[in-house]
Amino acid sequence: MINTALLAAFIPTFALVSLTPGMCMTLSMSLGITIGIKRTLWMMIGELIGVGLVSVLAVIGVAAIMLSAPMVFTIFKWAGGLYLMWLGLQMWQSRGKLAIPETGDSAHAGASRVQLAIQGFVTAVANPKGWAFTMVLLPPFLDDSKPLAPQLAALVAIMLLIEWVALMMYASGGKSLSVVLSRGQNVRLINRIAGTLMLVVGVWLALG
Repeated sequence: MINTALLAAFIPTFALVSLTPGMCMTLSMSLGITIGIKRTLWMMIGELIGVGLVSVLAVIGVAAIMLSAPMVFTIFKWAGGLYLMWLGLQMWQSRGKLAIPETGDSAHAGASRVQLAIQGFVTAVANPKGWAFTMVLLPPFLDDSKPLAPQLAALVAIMLLIEWVALMMYASGGKSLSVVLSRGQNVRLINRIAGTLMLVVGVWLALG
């Protein structure tokens, strides 16, 4: 029921997208720094539920948009790209919500499991990158000659697996960085690297 050629192209494409620094990955890394990997798993559960919801809604919505008003889709793509570029500039300057703080932040240390899960869900649903990338990247990997539902279910399942692996990598990296994050210069360097990658993704999204 799934086009294997499209599936083979989809897996590395989404892996690259998922590993790109963004709201959810930055959140996973920052929580890995402050509360460790085990408790960060609760945030990941909420985030994965949000990603699955966004993926299904984006695919359903993009078909209607492309059929009725293709210009709206183009505007949305550019808006998403420009927003990611703005976030990248903020991160490069160690500003904004996505930037890693230059000093330890224990704001999430006392959060309950439910609060962490809700935070992950809200971050995923409110993440423009998630909507933009899903709307742009997922539909081309759907074979219109085959039933939509099983294809979408399979692709979303693969997306969630890749997303979880990426979240674990960022949380593990955050845990490893927890010692050196007390040095402000190192934190600024990390923010600038992540900000540069975010800028590249924003340009790619807008022009792709």
